[in-house]
Amino acid sequence: MDKPIAAMILPPKEGFGPGATGAVGLLLRRLATRSAAFAPVVVGMALGPRFADVDFRPARLSWLPGKLARRYARGVAAVLAPLRPAIIEVHNRPDIALFLARRFPATPVCLVLHNDPQDMRTARAPAQRAQLLHRLACVAAVSDWLRGRMLDGTGGACAVLPNCLDLSEIPPSPPARAPVILFAGRVVADKGADAFVAACALALPRLPGWRAEMIGADRFGPHSPDTDFLRALRPRAAAAGIRMHGYQPHDAVLAAMARAAIVVVPSRWAEPFGLTALEALACGAALAFAPRGGLPEVAGEAGLPIDPDDPPALAAALFALAHDPARRAALGEAGRARARAFDAPQAAAALDALRTRVLHAWPNRPRPPI
Repeated sequence: MDKPIAAMILPPKEGFGPGATGAVGLLLRRLATRSAAFAPVVVGMALGPRFADVDFRPARLSWLPGKLARRYARGVAAVLAPLRPAIIEVHNRPDIALFLARRFPATPVCLVLHNDPQDMRTARAPAQRAQLLHRLACVAAVSDWLRGRMLDGTGGACAVLPNCLDLSEIPPSPPARAPVILFAGRVVADKGADAFVAACALALPRLPGWRAEMIGADRFGPHSPDTDFLRALRPRAAAAGIRMHGYQPHDAVLAAMARAAIVVVPSRWAEPFGLTALEALACGAALAFAPRGGLPEVAGEAGLPIDPDDPPALAAALFALAHDPARRAALGEAGRARARAFDAPQAAAALDALRTRVLHAWPNRPRPPI
């Protein structure tokens, strides 16, 4: 018997191929290649090379006038009509989820949130979030913190589907890790890139033999723009002895994490999940992280909490960690053990179970007018 089709809808600006996708696209690939009970089909814009191991269907923007999201939603609907999926999963776009729920009233439409809905124009108010919970077949969030943000002031129910990693893709670490303090991620104030530079400027002069490195740019991809923030940060990083590598492909980032002794995730922004922290744990680095948003759920007791708004205290924490190889080794082992709970096969099984529950409940679910 053919498996039911699960259509997984990318955000409109998200690519789906090597070197052309962000965190959402990488997650969908991991989940799509491991579903046992469904036949996943990823739908998105044709924005470059595509992953060869996933059934990908390109959506063309509708020629009808309107904003990008509406034109994209119409293009997605044109792909879905002949596909006839059993379930539709829209990632991170409440407006597109509602559009598709109206277009396909007989098919359950789910929304998977990767970012704070209270920062989204179509989900900012409690009444808007309540509408989503009422009209869609299911809403899921990638962390319990994000679930709380969705339910704030609404009541209702929201599932939690944590992000995942493919642990088989984690590169091996050398017998002796390099004396490197690493930052990897978007080089913006929200991610605490300037806090990392300030702390390393204080710590490195007292850490002979150690160095600090930064991987990342303003955005994902090799064509990220040069920003005022980056231009101001570069001379400060150079003065502190920090090497800035700019944007690097995902496999190069993982390789750097597998070598580095310490990885710092000093986000001021409340991370909805914290995939960079999970990657650092899986790579066996000693993780120092800001306990905000969903990051504590990811790190648990396997990381060292730090305050990105207190560079002297962060510098002191990095200095102490650099001088304590036993502590670093213990954090690294705890991190690898913690990461096993987020492996892709387990996440795919949890998603399949949620899909099955939604489909079983769907025939008896009241259908509000939308």
